[in-house]
Amino acid sequence: MKNTTLCYLEKDGALLMLHRVKKQNDVNAGKWVGVGGHFEEGESPYDCAVREIFEETGLVPAALSYRGVVTFVSDEWETEQMHLFTSDDFLGEDRFPRYTGGEEVTTDCCEGNLAWVEKSLVPSLPLWEGDKVFLSLLEKDEPFFSLKLVYKGDALVSAIKNGLPM
Repeated sequence: MKNTTLCYLEKDGALLMLHRVKKQNDVNAGKWVGVGGHFEEGESPYDCAVREIFEETGLVPAALSYRGVVTFVSDEWETEQMHLFTSDDFLGEDRFPRYTGGEEVTTDCCEGNLAWVEKSLVPSLPLWEGDKVFLSLLEKDEPFFSLKLVYKGDALVSAIKNGLPM
């Protein structure tokens, strides 16, 4: 099982989103996601989140909220356990444009284009169906949760929160 982190940075009613359009052979190609990635040897979830946020954005979180663990099960990919964080307190140069649904501005992240997206626009972006589930939980300020998302191909077939089907 692989371990990853994902973090949603928030500012002025918008989330910093990464449109995955640059990386070769990317399982997330064309999707919009938060920032994060795979653990390196010896890292805790917190260590990984801080490193990945900095590598992808140049920003350093001054505070992170650990919001939940999401387990992805798929008939095509290795099972993944993703540690989900949010932050509205970070340091560094915020050089990312606001995305309003028009043409994107290219940013210097090697994995895609970063942009601040109004929270109300996020559900209309090309997202994984499971991402919509945990983004909804984050929006409701749900307490720490365990979420299991089961996919067949690209289709979400099951969502189980804290052991109960949703």
